[in-house]
Amino acid sequence: MLSNRTIKRTFDLFAGLLVCIISLPFLPIIALIIKMQSRGPIVFKQERTGLDGKTFVCYKFRTMRLNDECDTLQATANDPRIFPFGSFMRRTHIDEIPNFINVIKGDMSIIGPRPHMLYHTRKYTQLIDNYMDRHRCKPGITGYSQVLGLSGETPEVWQMAERVKHDIWYIKHWSIGLDLWILYCTVVVTFCKRRQNNI
Repeated sequence: MLSNRTIKRTFDLFAGLLVCIISLPFLPIIALIIKMQSRGPIVFKQERTGLDGKTFVCYKFRTMRLNDECDTLQATANDPRIFPFGSFMRRTHIDEIPNFINVIKGDMSIIGPRPHMLYHTRKYTQLIDNYMDRHRCKPGITGYSQVLGLSGETPEVWQMAERVKHDIWYIKHWSIGLDLWILYCTVVVTFCKRRQNNI
């Protein structure tokens, strides 16, 4: 009988390959618009903290103009670094399509705590006692904290502490059923946001 972890990895591979195949026809259009609106690479690569605190390279479509603060400064609402199509990609999560390459490679899972910048790992390890406990599983494209609304910028330490608390809860209570519930909630939340923004 297959273990839950084997089932999770099998699902990750299937979903990752499926999304990559479905998105193939749209990739040239996305790439062209990015290049038209901002000079620089199409795909943004950044080192993030993964399973057991190991570093991996996370892929996303670039949504910001080239800047020297991308590895230390979180994006904020109305961030001037974000170009117009970048803002659209962030609202619709199109920028995260390259994350599925990380899933196929095994760096990430579909469901899990979102991977943080190395700068944030260093910073919050000093400020939140159990911060590194959130890295006892692979980081995810979506997660328990995200469907609860605990995503985005964290200007106050307590905001990150709240996210970490729910990330650790997910790891302790992980099951295939919980992953399916988070996936369902992600679809619902994303659809509602798009409806609210008339997208």
